[in-house]
Amino acid sequence: MAATGCSGKSVPSSVSVSQQKLQEMLAKRFPRQFPVAGLLHLDLKAPQLSMRPERNMLNAVIPAELSGKVLKEQYSGLLNVDFALRYEPTDRTLRAYQIKVNQLSMDGLSPALSDMLGTYATALAEQAMGQVVLYQLQDQELALVDALAMEPGAITVTAQGLTVALVQKAGPGSKR
Repeated sequence: MAATGCSGKSVPSSVSVSQQKLQEMLAKRFPRQFPVAGLLHLDLKAPQLSMRPERNMLNAVIPAELSGKVLKEQYSGLLNVDFALRYEPTDRTLRAYQIKVNQLSMDGLSPALSDMLGTYATALAEQAMGQVVLYQLQDQELALVDALAMEPGAITVTAQGLTVALVQKAGPGSKR
């Protein structure tokens, strides 16, 4: 029932998104601030993004600053996380999920405070990166795809960025 070959346009099999475009989109979501245990504030700056094609994930190294009334000074450090992407059809976005903390380190922080911060690292990373939009597919990228009853499928991380496969939409009653 799908139209084929009528328009003379070739049907794309995927949409590519460069690492640079992802970096630009992610940077727009920062800086962000998060309370820690009601006593401290963790400020996260724009992450540096890198591709991890061997794990089909992305990595973000996020500059962080820790401050609060209970601290004598402000501490600087890094939050290093890996994450996968999922497609959200309601707004045609690629969003971060499956966040894994590799490290949260603050230069000069006492071992006791480092341990306390470590207990909050996963929750902080989920708050900072969970569901963050990294890209929104544009109407012009999907116009022909929509006309042919296709939709974004598997998201593959490459050394250069992402490739989003375009697949036939599942019809009513069909299973994928």
